[in-house]
Amino acid sequence: MGIYAYPSEIVDFITANVQGTTTKELVLITNAKFSTDFTESKMKSFKTNHKLKSGTPGGWPVGRFSDSYPEEVCNFIENNHIGVGHKNMAEQLNKTFGTSYSTSQMKSYYGRHKLNSGLKGWFPKGNVPPNKGKKGICAPGSEKGWFQKGQVPTNHKPIGSERIDVDGYTLIKIKEPRTWALKHKLIWEEKNGPVPKGYAVIFGDGNKQNLDINNLLLVSRKKLLVMNRNSLIQNETELTKTGAIIADIYMKIGEQNKKRSKQKE
Repeated sequence: MGIYAYPSEIVDFITANVQGTTTKELVLITNAKFSTDFTESKMKSFKTNHKLKSGTPGGWPVGRFSDSYPEEVCNFIENNHIGVGHKNMAEQLNKTFGTSYSTSQMKSYYGRHKLNSGLKGWFPKGNVPPNKGKKGICAPGSEKGWFQKGQVPTNHKPIGSERIDVDGYTLIKIKEPRTWALKHKLIWEEKNGPVPKGYAVIFGDGNKQNLDINNLLLVSRKKLLVMNRNSLIQNETELTKTGAIIADIYMKIGEQNKKRSKQKE
């Protein structure tokens, strides 16, 4: 297309958003908004022809977050790694963001980013366990506090009991002695069947206490990362559904760009 062949709304959009936006990012947002077929080379030519400059270095900005580790995940790790080991961090991330990180991935991430949890994981050299040589020895009178066979603890919760965890999710007890499950997931599964592998149930309005079945949406974990990264989960269910469609567009554009890159290699 020639320099003046683009519709004015596209020219105006790029002009308004070019400052501080890399070529790659400009391609993504322009194609998503207008269903155009800009490539990086086309966008570079457009910027040159229209004398536009972004003021950013080429490619992704320095410190750009990846699809595997988006900004909110990296920030969470950075803010919470002290005193948290690899396994515990993977569990926290998976529960918070609906991801599937492994302990080995967290170990590698900590190493690459030089993060130290402060946990040693071993006894210092020469340490003597306080109970060494005292097998079977109990303090006199301590037997009074022992549980008797068949005795039920005073804090025991029956099956069907509910509680709110530290992340704001409602948990429901489904099995003795201590098996709890996410209530919103059970509600969705009761109507739709088991959640497929690689998918998560999210709250359309972002309210973890709104357990209405119409507020529960099933999305792939890959799409959930894109939605979190681009703030596409809103405070209204219908808006979040639209956000899921936009996430599909971003993912499709990413796939097409990868194919074009491979074809050029």
